Amino acid sequence: MDLSEKKIKSDIIFNGRIINVTGDTVMLSNGKEASREVVHHPGGVCIAALTEDNELLFVRQFRYPYHEVVLELPAGKLEKGSDPLENGKRELLEETGATGYSYITLGQLYPSPGYTDEIIHLYFCRVASLGEAAPDEDEFLEIEKIPLQKAVEMVLNNQIPDSKTQTAVLKTAMLLKRGSSYAD
Repeated sequence: MDLSEKKIKSDIIFNGRIINVTGDTVMLSNGKEASREVVHHPGGVCIAALTEDNELLFVRQFRYPYHEVVLELPAGKLEKGSDPLENGKRELLEETGATGYSYITLGQLYPSPGYTDEIIHLYFCRVASLGEAAPDEDEFLEIEKIPLQKAVEMVLNNQIPDSKTQTAVLKTAMLLKRGSSYAD
């Protein structure tokens, strides 16, 4: 069965600083037309940085769309044309002051495929050193170290609602549980 949809027409609804929105007309596999609204986003990156004491580095920051402070792993928006891993290393340094080593990919996350084309690249690393954070001018963060097992429990107890953080925490825990060479 062909499940694909083919774009017939696309109209710009909104062009913003971070996102753009289009209204698309598509042809369904049954030959009928349908409308789709798509939020276009440059993508993001998230880093699960583990200390030698098996603590993950987290940041707390106010997230305006939810009107609350959210606990997250260090993350950020991809710069146009940038390499996701290099972007992630920069975000980790800016937000926590940490540098890492033994970076491995934890894959990609589609945060909400029903309406956005955003892709978040997930990485794991070990923390090589901790220095001073230097967040962006409009970022206000609190850095927190949480033992990996406690972070897993927090995910399972719905204390961390952020999807990229949940995924990266659980994937990191599974990698280490399997005795991966990345635990060293």
